[in-house]
Amino acid sequence: MELRHEYKIELTGGDLLILRQRLQAVLERDPHAKGGSYLVRSLYFETPTDRALREKLDGVSRREKFRLRLYDGDTSLIHLEKKYKAAGLGGKLSAELTRDETQRLLDGDTLWMRDDERELVRELYAKMTTQGLRPKTVVEYTREPFIYGPGDVRVTLDYHIRTALSDTKLLDPGLVTVPVPEDPALAEVKFTAFLPQLIRDLVELPGRRAGAFSKYAQCRLYG
Repeated sequence: MELRHEYKIELTGGDLLILRQRLQAVLERDPHAKGGSYLVRSLYFETPTDRALREKLDGVSRREKFRLRLYDGDTSLIHLEKKYKAAGLGGKLSAELTRDETQRLLDGDTLWMRDDERELVRELYAKMTTQGLRPKTVVEYTREPFIYGPGDVRVTLDYHIRTALSDTKLLDPGLVTVPVPEDPALAEVKFTAFLPQLIRDLVELPGRRAGAFSKYAQCRLYG
């Protein structure tokens, strides 16, 4: 798993407008974002003791979390992802699931995962069996992604963060979501080897510092 540097900056609505203007004037839009943005919907897994949430809030150095993710409401391809943190660096493993496989998983039909050819699917099955991992919280938001070649940099603006409360119907196009408290926005900066000074200057805002904001934790304020 390739580990990358990443940091997050919580933004006000005004900050969001400023950063958007700066970034689009200098950086390239990610070609995967048709029209400049896309809708992200993720379903996070959690243990009965809220291990992922507690480790995030406690700042545990080495931690992981599993999620299912789809984009722009397209349920024909779902991504199973494992996010991993170690000493401030982040990485991600991913496997593609079909709509049918995803629905079976959500329905509690998991035996097929035990001997699946995809290692990540088998790992999730093992941890659902041994740790009690289960679908817990849907997180939905709009993302504007920008890219910059030197340093392999990716900067994203995330806003309109919403949660489906206790509803875990990831594939339901009519899933009802509500905004998280205070309607926060977020800039995420990820890079591999180094962060060019140009990017540092672009994302610098008075009174704003990198922090440990978590969209998942924000959505868990509802339970």
